[in-house]
Amino acid sequence: MSGSPAVVMRLVASAHTVAEKAGAIVRKVLHSGELGIVEKTGANDLQTLADRLAQQSICASLSRHFPKITIIGEEELPAEEIKEDLIEGGHSEEILQKTCPAEYSGLKEEELVVWVDPLDGTKEYTEGLLDNVTVLIGIAYEGRAIAGVINQPFYNYQLGAGASLGRTMWGMLGLGAFGFQLQEVPGDRRIVTTTRSHSNKLVTDCVNAMEPHEVIKVGGAGNKIIQLVEGKASAYVFASPGCKKWDTCAPEAILHAVGGKLTDMHGNAYCYNANVKHMNSAGILATLRNHEYYVSRVPQSVLQALKSD
Repeated sequence: MSGSPAVVMRLVASAHTVAEKAGAIVRKVLHSGELGIVEKTGANDLQTLADRLAQQSICASLSRHFPKITIIGEEELPAEEIKEDLIEGGHSEEILQKTCPAEYSGLKEEELVVWVDPLDGTKEYTEGLLDNVTVLIGIAYEGRAIAGVINQPFYNYQLGAGASLGRTMWGMLGLGAFGFQLQEVPGDRRIVTTTRSHSNKLVTDCVNAMEPHEVIKVGGAGNKIIQLVEGKASAYVFASPGCKKWDTCAPEAILHAVGGKLTDMHGNAYCYNANVKHMNSAGILATLRNHEYYVSRVPQSVLQALKSD
């Protein structure tokens, strides 16, 4: 087998193309005008036709080429025959050209867990806040997020007709992150990004405790991590349960690949094994730099309310 790419590199290369296909599906459903919205647990927890089709496409495409991986997707969908036009068989040649970090070169399919959010920011999608929307495919090994792909289906949509829509970024521990320009907020400024539609007193108290110069409220976990790596925000602070493993696996891998950190409010890492509970019960604290400062500012009331897993 010498000379052939490592399994995990083939998986990331496929996930990159599969995420682009899912992004195209998400755009197509929006342009059709028939979103097919259903409420799952309430008005802030929606599912659309785009969520359903994108997840079918991602899961069917990856499992066809990697039958032994474990795939966990956000949407609970009935088992059904997937239409062939949803299947994506391609891969990113550019990713296959990269050298796999030595510690991951021998990984087997059955050791990998893939966490899929087919459409992160569904509420924003239905409201036309399209830059908040992402497709997330995260890859975990031994409970750790080691690689991730984020597609932004509507990147550039503000430029109007004729603009080339969408972009895909990816990252892997030990290799770095690609598809965007890494930037930092100037060191003397603290800009906190937090939830747009799931706020409460605990969330607000925790944000204020960071003594931010500015607070940004946007949708989507993937979108908020993009803000961190592109220098729009210094910290993502969400002192509440609500985020799930498929929201954070891919973004965490990309953030960690460039030296950032994502933990719960106590500063503890989340685990991405196949058998973990899906909810990130102790909130999300993510930074590109100075993680310890933000952990040290979390109020006692938050730490008591949100127990680490």
